[in-house]
Amino acid sequence: MADDIRISDDPAELDRDRIYRWIGEQSYWAKGRARERQEAAIDGSWNFGAYDSTTGEQLGFARLVTDRATFAWLCDVFVDEGARGRRVGKSLMAAIAAALDELGMPRTMLATADAHGLYAQYGFEPLAEPERLMARIPNSSVSSARPSMG
Repeated sequence: MADDIRISDDPAELDRDRIYRWIGEQSYWAKGRARERQEAAIDGSWNFGAYDSTTGEQLGFARLVTDRATFAWLCDVFVDEGARGRRVGKSLMAAIAAALDELGMPRTMLATADAHGLYAQYGFEPLAEPERLMARIPNSSVSSARPSMG
């Protein structure tokens, strides 16, 4: 972990305005996400912030959607453009990997378009059997008709 970076999972420290700008306005995966949806995502997750040890400025963010026992989904990992190259992402990932290891988490997943090399350093690898996974994506090309519940 970089000496000038501090990682915390204290939700009171999160700069939610900054996180919204990063995720809802700058990310390739969630651009346009409504602020209310972003707030709900943070509130329902285990969040990690990366901070400049001197100024306290938030430099990065990541969240885990998890039951803290059997499964975690790592998502919304973002490092401020001005802080890239300072090992912020590596510091975040080292702290998250340590927290997951402490829990004995048997499975953590993520999706990325461009950071495979970073995540591989922390034990992530391509799925051995990707055909076993499925996703439900409302409003996709598949019919959205729902069976009657009555």
